[in-house]
Amino acid sequence: MKKFNVAVVGASGMVGGELMDLLESRRFPVGEFYPYNSGRKAATVTFKGKKYPCAAPSLETLKKADIVFFVSNEEVAEEFAPRLAAAGVWCIDDSSRFRLTPGVPLVIPEVNGGELKTSRRLIAGPNCTLTGAAVALAEIHRRFRITELRLATYQAVSGAGKGAMAQLDGELRAYVKKGAVPRLPDAKFPRRIAFNLFPQVGGFDAEGNSVEENKVEAELKKIWGDKRIKISSTAVRVPVQRGHSLAVWAKTAKKFTTGALKKELLRTPGLEFRARPEDYPSPLDDGQRTEIVYAGRLRRAKTSPSEFQLWIVSDNLYKGAALNSVQIAERIAKL
Repeated sequence: MKKFNVAVVGASGMVGGELMDLLESRRFPVGEFYPYNSGRKAATVTFKGKKYPCAAPSLETLKKADIVFFVSNEEVAEEFAPRLAAAGVWCIDDSSRFRLTPGVPLVIPEVNGGELKTSRRLIAGPNCTLTGAAVALAEIHRRFRITELRLATYQAVSGAGKGAMAQLDGELRAYVKKGAVPRLPDAKFPRRIAFNLFPQVGGFDAEGNSVEENKVEAELKKIWGDKRIKISSTAVRVPVQRGHSLAVWAKTAKKFTTGALKKELLRTPGLEFRARPEDYPSPLDDGQRTEIVYAGRLRRAKTSPSEFQLWIVSDNLYKGAALNSVQIAERIAKL
């Protein structure tokens, strides 16, 4: 089997750690391994039992790799990815920098893996929030054509990084000791998150939509290749460490029966659909370190005969980030 020299930019971060674990557990054929971080702090990572010091990335050193995973920020991806791709290096970017760039495929392998071509070496991975909906509803959209989609998201704090997880942990510890949730001086969120939730993920635009809500709309349209669909969402941060959940209302152009919808959900790649209402998935029980998307509570909406409802749960750090990137690499290895 051919081996690929692999670089991970952002290896010492949370998603970087998950990505390395997945490369190892899924036995991706890694030849040489090159981990990078910002270079501002000394860091060491372990891959396949061997310790590696992280270096600051440079164009010349990154060119040694066949595949570069960018699990850092938009600025780093913008600095290196286009030039590396032009030099023939596969670049899989988990940041938002290139997701909506024309000519750059935005890929969820189960949904639109056909977008991967050897002529396009820069690949974008999607926002972790919409991944569950994109996977779960893909086959229904192909058969019945979803025309309108409304989503309420329930997003884990890990989607905002290690500091956000530390904020929830710190608030909970303080509550146990003092019986009150404090306002921590180094808080990463605009509100307290322990025993709380708030409808803000990112800043707001002039119309009052949050950054996350705009991402869901634009990216899902690109992944499904359908600009006609009307999408509206409310993104909510909840006191869950790991695992995003979605409540979905979808209208279709073609008439459906719930039986026909169940049939499509049961055959959807990357999805486990639970038909019994009481078997619904939840973040703690199903949304942590799981490699598939879960869905349940399918029913026809009471507001319209052409609308149905669905509940979706997925691991935002796995399928919403690191796992999706590894699955892209696995597809690339077969090209």
